[in-house]
Parts: sequence; C-alpha cells; structure tokens
Amino acid sequence: MSTPNPLETVRTERELTVRAEDLPLHCPLPGEPVNLLHPRVFLDPTAEGEAVCPYCSRRFRFEGPLPKHH
Repeated sequence: MSTPNPLETVRTERELTVRAEDLPLHCPLPGEPVNLLHPRVFLDPTAEGEAVCPYCSRRFRFEGPLPKHH
C-alpha cells in the first residue's frame, strides 16, 4: 500500500509536510473548500525548510532532498 500524497486530497490542517514532487507550491491548495480560499500565493519551502502562507498562516515544512534545479 502506497502512502498518499498529502497534496492530492483536500487538506485543512494548519501544518503540512511537502516534498520536491509537490513543487511549485502554492496556497490555497487545489480543491480546497470555498471557505478556505484566498488569493493564490506561491511559496518556497526549500529556502529555509518551511514557508508560511501570509493569508491563512498555514505552515508548509519541506522534507527530503532538494530538487535538482535548486
């Protein structure tokens, strides 16, 4: 059984772990409920190991090896 990608399903958690295959990352995530929508902002969690959305304060922590282009 494979581990589901956390970005493939609707998430309402305040903190998510992301990996290289989840990049480029933006918030809100695709498929989120209307009450969680705000202007789309692209985030770079690779720079400091995490990124926080300036609109909803959701925290994205980067895990794993950096993408080859970084």
